[in-house]
Amino acid sequence: MKKKYTITDKTITIITGWLAAIVVVALTVWGILTLREFYLFEETNDAQIQQYINPVISRAGGFIVAVKYDENQEVKKGDTLLIIDNREYTTQTDQTQAAIRKAEAQLATLDNNIHTLEKTASASEYTAQANKSKLWRHQLDYDRYSKLYKTQSATGQQMETEQAGLEVAEADYAASQNSYASSVSKVKDAVLEKEVLRADIQRLRSLLERQKLDVGYTVIQAPYNGRIGRRTVEKGQMIDPGQVLAYIVNEETCKWVVANYKETQIANMHIGDTAYFTADAFPKVTFRGKIISLSPATGSSFSLLPPDNSTGNYVKIVQRVPVRIQVTGPDTSLNLLRAGMNVNVSIPKAKHS
Repeated sequence: MKKKYTITDKTITIITGWLAAIVVVALTVWGILTLREFYLFEETNDAQIQQYINPVISRAGGFIVAVKYDENQEVKKGDTLLIIDNREYTTQTDQTQAAIRKAEAQLATLDNNIHTLEKTASASEYTAQANKSKLWRHQLDYDRYSKLYKTQSATGQQMETEQAGLEVAEADYAASQNSYASSVSKVKDAVLEKEVLRADIQRLRSLLERQKLDVGYTVIQAPYNGRIGRRTVEKGQMIDPGQVLAYIVNEETCKWVVANYKETQIANMHIGDTAYFTADAFPKVTFRGKIISLSPATGSSFSLLPPDNSTGNYVKIVQRVPVRIQVTGPDTSLNLLRAGMNVNVSIPKAKHS
């Protein structure tokens, strides 16, 4: 019986020794790998996936008559998302088009009036020329009778008749000149009025184009390929211009990682360096990326109330610098990543001269 207990104890001792050896080997391997990772890579788990997430904003106000998307739906560029009642906007365009047609008709009428005024001015010019000739003839007759009167070859009555004729001719010539000047002035006024009317037509056409844009804004389309987030609007809801209707994740641009490294870790990081990371959601998939930029300041410097060490007791705190890493692969697994996911990033400690 005593011998049996000794064999059992010996067996337990052997098993215990092997287990201890296995644990020691495992710890040693784990320690070596950990030290290797520590000396070869700069690591951080303060990192997240980022994508461009933009709001879908209404540029026109009104009642929603149709909602063409659901939450988390994938959309293509140009797909209709919302339709707003456009009857008020189309009524405005109809009114502006009618005003343009009226102004164009007035312009045509004014062209005809200008043509008539030009004819009248031309007739006044001819009348003035004829009166000028009459005045010249009466002046010659008056000069002749003046010489005859001095030699007593003409009577005083003849002299008075010629003087009266000369004065009438002068008055007719002056009146015809004034009439011609008035006709020319009317033509100039009509031309200026025509320019004003043309400017008004141009203003109305610009207004019409703006109103057509408003009509187009009543159909809200996806600006690019992406995925819609939470749906917050319904049919029949009243919205205002500038109101945020949804958020869309841009699938056309590359995804990137913002890794917040300690300031003591970035000494050997350079733009173009390769980075590796795993997502907490997919720990068995290793993603690749490359550094495309390092922040020009620490994260705390961009905060709403950045710390000012000169205003209180100084306590040294290791700051973090955001490092932007563009995701480059693998292509078959990129769709697994979502904006906001936590990732663990490793960047080799490559030495640069």
